[in-house]
Amino acid sequence: MIDRLEKEVDMLERHLEVLRMVIENEPIGIVKMSNETGYPHHKVRYSLRVLEEENLIEPSSQGAITTDHTHEFVEELDEKVDETVTKLESMKIESPAEAES
Repeated sequence: MIDRLEKEVDMLERHLEVLRMVIENEPIGIVKMSNETGYPHHKVRYSLRVLEEENLIEPSSQGAITTDHTHEFVEELDEKVDETVTKLESMKIESPAEAES
């Protein structure tokens, strides 16, 4: 159960790293992103597809570029991450040894 969550978080981290690269270097292509991040081309391509489906980037002849929705997403991201961390923290179950301390 937790393994799936860890995989999802890892994938989200990759998507956000790819988005950050697009924001900072637009337009940027798959090969450059792959070389700079160390992610294989197919993983960068998948992240780009997810970001495009979310309307956060769009393709251009020179590479990926941001959209009008990117800035709004980035502004809300920290708050969403904080809310998720709080929710995850509330899911912790104390071990009997911790409860006695």
